[in-house]
Amino acid sequence: MPATMATHARKHARTLHVTMSGDRPLTVTVDDVIYRSQDGRFAVVAATPEGGDKDDQITLVGDLGGVSPGESLAVRGRRQQHAVYGERYQVESFTPVTPSTREGIKRYLGSGLVPGVGGAIADRLVARFGDRTLEVITTQSKRLQEVDGIGPQRAKAIAEAVSERAREAESLSYLHSLGLGPAMARRIRERYGEDTVRVLRDDPYLVAEEVAGIGFRTADRIGQALGYAHDDPRRAAGATLHLVAKAADDGHVFLTEPELLEQARELSVPEAPLREALDTLLGRGLLIREDDALYAPPLHRSEVRAAKRLRALSVARTRPLGADRALRQALDAELAEAQRAAVEMSFEQGLFVITGGPGTGKTTTVRSLVVAHKALRRRVLLCAPTGRAAKRLNEATGHEAQTIHRLLEYNPAQGWGRDAGSPLEADLVLVDEASMLDLTLADRLLDAIPDGCALVLVGDVDQLPPVGAGPLLRELLESGTCPVVRLTQVFRQAQRSAIVRAAHDILLDRRPSPTPAGERGDGDLFIIRATEAETIAERLLETLERIRAAYGLDPKRDVQVLTPMRRGPLGTERLNELIQHALNPDGGARLAGMRRGDKVMQLRNDYERDVFNGDLGEVLEVTRKSLIVNMGGRRVSYEDRALDSLALAYASTIHKVQGSEFPAIVVLLHPSHYVLLSRPLIYTAITRAKQLAVILGDDRAVHRAIHNTTVQRTNCRLAQRLSKPRAGA
Repeated sequence: MPATMATHARKHARTLHVTMSGDRPLTVTVDDVIYRSQDGRFAVVAATPEGGDKDDQITLVGDLGGVSPGESLAVRGRRQQHAVYGERYQVESFTPVTPSTREGIKRYLGSGLVPGVGGAIADRLVARFGDRTLEVITTQSKRLQEVDGIGPQRAKAIAEAVSERAREAESLSYLHSLGLGPAMARRIRERYGEDTVRVLRDDPYLVAEEVAGIGFRTADRIGQALGYAHDDPRRAAGATLHLVAKAADDGHVFLTEPELLEQARELSVPEAPLREALDTLLGRGLLIREDDALYAPPLHRSEVRAAKRLRALSVARTRPLGADRALRQALDAELAEAQRAAVEMSFEQGLFVITGGPGTGKTTTVRSLVVAHKALRRRVLLCAPTGRAAKRLNEATGHEAQTIHRLLEYNPAQGWGRDAGSPLEADLVLVDEASMLDLTLADRLLDAIPDGCALVLVGDVDQLPPVGAGPLLRELLESGTCPVVRLTQVFRQAQRSAIVRAAHDILLDRRPSPTPAGERGDGDLFIIRATEAETIAERLLETLERIRAAYGLDPKRDVQVLTPMRRGPLGTERLNELIQHALNPDGGARLAGMRRGDKVMQLRNDYERDVFNGDLGEVLEVTRKSLIVNMGGRRVSYEDRALDSLALAYASTIHKVQGSEFPAIVVLLHPSHYVLLSRPLIYTAITRAKQLAVILGDDRAVHRAIHNTTVQRTNCRLAQRLSKPRAGA
């Protein structure tokens, strides 16, 4: 919490004797939102208790996302004394309240919550109707036209806004009575609106399927509060769909029936109703069974279609006329034999893979391949799963490269612009960073590749698997369906890089050798040992300053801090706050936890703003309701819900930067990361660095990361379908 915020909090943390625990809520009016976190949920709010005045103002903290000055709230929570910020009230739940006093009604109507009503009109309404104003608005809205400045349309808008707010308050009160916190209650209300109460009473387990962020356990808590029996069929069906969806979130294309039964037992779902629910879900087409595999229908469809299309592509082609001449132009004398073979293969195969580690010449191979095909005026399309990977591909080849979503002309409102009915116009499509390609996205791409077009997949199979379900590259390689060019020769120039040597040492189960003290190379690697999380955090800040002094690299723009997790003592959430305070202490006003000068990352593709998942930027301006961000030299405005797609990016998870490169990286490894530590993780982290890589952490964590090759296998039958096609698949 910045100094200005702490000062404000201490100023307003008065010793007002208000009880916020127990059954009786405290009614307050929001005066100001002092601070709001980057995800918009946590907030620090200055508020005045009902019947109090400005001298009685208190500070509320907690999940108060969405509240605005002028609102009245009924809050429940507890009083706490903070060593730095003084007395505060930790809010556990809150409900919007319709004000009853004249002054409260004025503030409520004039706060901006009601469109078309400002302070002047609010004053006139209360002067005309007194403390019956809200009643008149909701039951006799035509009478509002008695007030100067209000016509039929404005009267109707005021009545609708106030009525909706009242219904919202009623729904939230009901949700809070079921034990739901503010964030969950808000999501459910946004999904179902006026039908909230009816939907929950009919089947609370639908919520886990239809509302993002609400899992089975939350739905089950609602069900128990509503009196649902332990063996209720709706509970068993909800658990089944939850477990299949959870498997997909963990990278599995399907869940086996034995796995379902075992995991259902952990949720205390009896086997008999579970089997009955499974039969019902299969009969309704909500699940698909193959042998003992249980699929969500979209993933089953993607696996079957991808296998069919990959088999169709994996046939030899007749070399086009002029290919030999084009190859002579493209095949540099410095190319190794495997690189030459890859370029030649691109004229002869409908599908093949180029794979290799750092320094083995993948970029040179791709560049030569593009040159050869352009010499024949063949239509070449280059793409990658992320924006940063596409940008790197463009810079490496000098040829336009796009994200796969953009290549397929995806629009959130209209869907995919390119598919089998409107295929891509290309003779060759090349996908870089193909190790990041999951089955669903691969299916979409394959569907849009026209007959006669070749597909080349380029990737490093030793990196982390994709975040989505189904590791396409791994399955394709295991199937033996298509030719594979493995680039293994580390070129002389690359051998001078300690980073490249370290990456290959890790793959060979060897501890990497750092750059000798006092020496500098083309790519330096250093290892800094520390055991305690707090010590590692302190060393991190010191390391960032040492990198600035020794290499002239800007810690904010040129250095990326990497860690396996979002949460925990060395997770991105804590590290970003720590580094923000160190590198940008005077950024001024905040919005969603970000301020001017902050390094930020785009978290999802946004086609309206032309920014993509993984894009990095810097905050240029902060207003009360928006951020202006420099994204690749463009000013991009973020406001309202768009703010949720931005996050501080001084520190990032390793998964999030796949496909990216940075002048320098600092990767933190600690035993608290134990469950995620693996060879692909540390290998992926190290290979993000071009000039400098620093491993900072506990030797035990480094050792586990290097030697742990038992990465969890994910359920997928693409390789099986490719090598032994099933009937109809």
